[in-house]
Amino acid sequence: MPAALCLVFDLDGTLADTSPDLLGATNAVLAARGRPRLDLEHLRHMVGFGAVALITQAMEASGAPVTEGEMPPLIEIFLDHYRHHIVDGTRLFPQVAETLAALKSDGARLGILTNKPQDLTDLLLPRLGLTDLFSAVYGAGRKPYTKPDPRIFQDVIADLSAVADSPAVMIGDSITDLNTARAAHVPCILMSYGFTPVPAAQLGADMVLDEFRQLPQALRGLKLL
Repeated sequence: MPAALCLVFDLDGTLADTSPDLLGATNAVLAARGRPRLDLEHLRHMVGFGAVALITQAMEASGAPVTEGEMPPLIEIFLDHYRHHIVDGTRLFPQVAETLAALKSDGARLGILTNKPQDLTDLLLPRLGLTDLFSAVYGAGRKPYTKPDPRIFQDVIADLSAVADSPAVMIGDSITDLNTARAAHVPCILMSYGFTPVPAAQLGADMVLDEFRQLPQALRGLKLL
């Protein structure tokens, strides 16, 4: 493996299926406003663009849109419920832990770059048993900018103690991850099982994988392993 290969991962929809608990928090918001609950299939492709977008789409889908002035208390309901139920249904996708451990053992430097708020990211990772695998964890709020701004990607690389020209890859599931990689001028690998409303195969990534365990082979295909 080349020295200091940096693998930067999205979290929701890439490493973990967080949709059941995000659905629970969304339904808590709907219940508080007397709206009908949504099922997981209805909600799944709304996930991945932040709480505001999720609540906005859910309110529209359940009857009527929400105004900007109504949003702050709804976000508080959402976040309070989510903090208390963050791993009720959330699970790692198959072979994530094993594959990450093997890559780290082989010398890769692993980081997380997510638009999930930093405090929620820090709360979730230990519950999933992932904390020790990552040398840098960046969530929304850690910096004044977020994905797809390439500066946040470079911040992760710098925190991984890599030299400026270290090979790096963005691994995610959405157009946001792809745009981050393109802005940072690095390859992008997308997972087909994620939350994106547009199928990953249609987004134009360097590679699209159906299973996380295929990642080492994909890295070899990109001549990084």
